[in-house]
Amino acid sequence: MPHAERGMVVGLFGGSFNPPHQGHALVAEIAIRRLGLDQLWWMVTPGNPLKSRNHLAPLAERIALSETITHDPRIKVTAFEQTLGMSYTANTLAYIKARNTHVHFIWIMGADSLNTFHRWQKWQEIARTFPIAVIDRPGSTLSYLSAKMAKTFQYARVDEDDARVLWKKQAPAWTFIHGRRSTLSSTALRAAQ
Repeated sequence: MPHAERGMVVGLFGGSFNPPHQGHALVAEIAIRRLGLDQLWWMVTPGNPLKSRNHLAPLAERIALSETITHDPRIKVTAFEQTLGMSYTANTLAYIKARNTHVHFIWIMGADSLNTFHRWQKWQEIARTFPIAVIDRPGSTLSYLSAKMAKTFQYARVDEDDARVLWKKQAPAWTFIHGRRSTLSSTALRAAQ
């Protein structure tokens, strides 16, 4: 797990990154800028329990590729979930929270994940662990209107103009951040190979 100093604001951006691409880097860049992050932990997961592992590249390869597209020194590419033997986000976030009580975390996810977020194990617990920033992705701009997570936690939505203070909010708290979007997707990149 990367090191963070007391009082830092850290974004947690997890995914299979199979493969990582400039769309992921754009989400990270937008999150750092709009949320005022001191660090962003780019967490390469062993695999998504909701997705087939048939075409999953080796973890070391996904880490190396992630490192080649992340140039901001505030981005820390890590795969500590593999070391811990964790595959569910709720467990990972609980672990991070217990060991970093002095750090302010924000869970970062692309808007394309918002529509299926309610299928994640303990998704409501995830929403109650750390504030969440949902970053716009092509085809998902209006997902915050219809997604089950967005409807369930409508009362906890923070205006996008207040994204820089999201870290001060007690979870559940979430915001949807609009910005530049990349049409790249890992699924399309794998299909093109």
